[in-house]
Amino acid sequence: MANTASARKRNRQTVKRTARNAARKSRMRTFVKKVEAAVASGDKEAAVAALRAAQPEMQRASGKGVVHKNTMARKLSRLSARIKVLAVG
Repeated sequence: MANTASARKRNRQTVKRTARNAARKSRMRTFVKKVEAAVASGDKEAAVAALRAAQPEMQRASGKGVVHKNTMARKLSRLSARIKVLAVG
């Protein structure tokens, strides 16, 4: 257990930050799942719309340091590549 006032404060901050980061990561994953579901259904328009909604959320997560920026770039690139190969329909 923390012995000093500053250590107790750091514990409080860590708890808050961990909860906030978990919420951001969960929200980001939800958006990604929506894109993947649209890709799996083969609906290009829905997939493009889902990616357009997911992209700012994903980039916000990387900007806040929840995930690394290169990880986010890779995930966005792979999602958009999967959408690109879908037939227009």
